[in-house]
Amino acid sequence: MNKKLFILFSLLIILLSGCTNKINQNDGKERIYLNKEYYNKGEFIKVNSKELDSLDGSFVIFTHNSFCSMGVPCEDIFKSFMEKYKIDFIKIQFDLFKESKYYEFVKYAPSIIIVKNGKVVAYLDANSDDDIDKYQDISKFEKWIDNYIYFKEEK
Repeated sequence: MNKKLFILFSLLIILLSGCTNKINQNDGKERIYLNKEYYNKGEFIKVNSKELDSLDGSFVIFTHNSFCSMGVPCEDIFKSFMEKYKIDFIKIQFDLFKESKYYEFVKYAPSIIIVKNGKVVAYLDANSDDDIDKYQDISKFEKWIDNYIYFKEEK
């Protein structure tokens, strides 16, 4: 009887740990809707640091350098995504971005930064090998950003 109880208890622990891991993969974060005005045409909205700091609500920032050393310009990857889903991104040159309040969280460019009510929810780290594929493959970028935002506005 003890052997059966041990096996049953072990199976229960394995099942529960599998469920816990599944929950932790998304870090418990909920996807967000962007402000309505960003579900639009799939265009970049260029801003300076003061304009960026004054934005309210939820939006996506693309900060970039004046040059790109990647095989496929990441701007092309992001633009393809934006056009497909008709989502506008805020765009700012990294030199100007350094003057914004978001530079405290994101120190390297290029980057995509997801903001909810003035707080950084997630971002691509240009200094991390883990994120390189998201800069070069639209499906990997799409999969990553799908963890954080809805692709269509709330009806």
